Amino acid sequence: MNEIIQQKPELIDETKIPLKRVIGLVTAILMVSGNMIGTGIFKKIVPMAQTGLSEPWILLAWAVAGIIVTFGAFTYAGLSRLTTESGGSYEYLRVSLGGFIAFLSGWGLFIIIGSGSIAAIAFIFSQSVNALITIPNPLHNWQTISIAHSIYPFDSFGIKLFAAGTIILLTWFNVRGVKNSGFLNNVVTTAKILGVLFLILAGIILSSPASINGEVIPPNTILSHSSFFTVFLGAMLSAFWAYDGFTNVTSIAGEIKNPKRNIPIAIITAVTLVMVLYVLINYAFIKVMDINQLAALGDNKIAATEVAGKILGNKGKMLISVLIMLSSFGTLNIIILFYSRVYFRMAQENVFFKSASKVHPVYRTPYKALWYSMIWCCILTFSGSFDVLTNMVIFTDFAFYMLNSIGLIKLKRKKIIKDKIPGYPLAPILFILFTTVFLTGILMSNPAQSLAGTALILTGVPFYYFFKRKKSG
Repeated sequence: MNEIIQQKPELIDETKIPLKRVIGLVTAILMVSGNMIGTGIFKKIVPMAQTGLSEPWILLAWAVAGIIVTFGAFTYAGLSRLTTESGGSYEYLRVSLGGFIAFLSGWGLFIIIGSGSIAAIAFIFSQSVNALITIPNPLHNWQTISIAHSIYPFDSFGIKLFAAGTIILLTWFNVRGVKNSGFLNNVVTTAKILGVLFLILAGIILSSPASINGEVIPPNTILSHSSFFTVFLGAMLSAFWAYDGFTNVTSIAGEIKNPKRNIPIAIITAVTLVMVLYVLINYAFIKVMDINQLAALGDNKIAATEVAGKILGNKGKMLISVLIMLSSFGTLNIIILFYSRVYFRMAQENVFFKSASKVHPVYRTPYKALWYSMIWCCILTFSGSFDVLTNMVIFTDFAFYMLNSIGLIKLKRKKIIKDKIPGYPLAPILFILFTTVFLTGILMSNPAQSLAGTALILTGVPFYYFFKRKKSG
């Protein structure tokens, strides 16, 4: 490796330079935690309260969702024993179910699932900054201009410009070394966890107990209320969104020290930590405001802001606004890092633009993959359509979760993965069952969006054969 780096720059084949293993266990745990603790935890209690469930059942929904995510954590911890290569879910699907299915998962991540998430979170970050310091909107006179009456590129142009600038800045920061990104994540995630702990303690200690106005459904009547199961499942699935992101650390396996040991520990530890924090913070919310008060907040208010305001006044609201801004910024940084490694691995397998497999000779990062991701994410940011598009691919996103669980069982049965896996085979089986229920619910409630999302992912089919043909040529 040193011989490659010491060559003249024009003689270096950047596709042959390996990534550098610099991420330790503590940083990996904080990466998983930081990816999971986004903005959902601060506001998901409102739609859950609007279901009509009582406080105990809502807390139970958070706990059960966390347990199911733990099954998923065990599943991906097992898959991480497969390889030390980067790529995460793409790499696992490639080995277990073949290159075509793997490519569709990676293509879906690039075209909208991952890129749309980056664009959406950058926009949320810009909105939170705008709430504290007004961002100028230089093209406000053009905000009604549309493309096909669905895309308004100049609407909230100042916020979009700030969001795109943030994506560019963090991409540049990530290009200059994975250690930089890991350090920034450690600082921001630690601050997020401390902020959440402060909110938990303030809610429990400084407030008087809120009265329970919701009707508590006794356990022995659950089976006689068929609608209760549907409502409880809906609340649990709402909670599940706040847990999403626990799988992404697997995508940087090529930069983690001793990944077969540290990735399973990082995923399981972080999921357990986050589950405890989520249950406690929602308990604190309910201590301050009863379920009817929370339900009355509506979609335009953030529960954590209102709770903090009730306890600490305007200073509390300001604190939560800063915490939400910090959360979105930290999550944005870490997913820019994670997703680029999937495209890098795809390029190594010749099913993406070949230059995306290049590694910077000085910083040892997949800089071309980062730039490709940045360009497309900025385009999605200005389109303003990322929320609609990401809603369309929810179905396929979770379908890939299920396929990875099936892949683990296949790899274990073929003895390709020989290591002992915690919770196997119960964990992947239960995760598959839950994901099946989830997919069925999405398909029944939003058939048009689910089918449209599937069609969007399938746009990758001609690209797959284009890349394969280019490789054979």
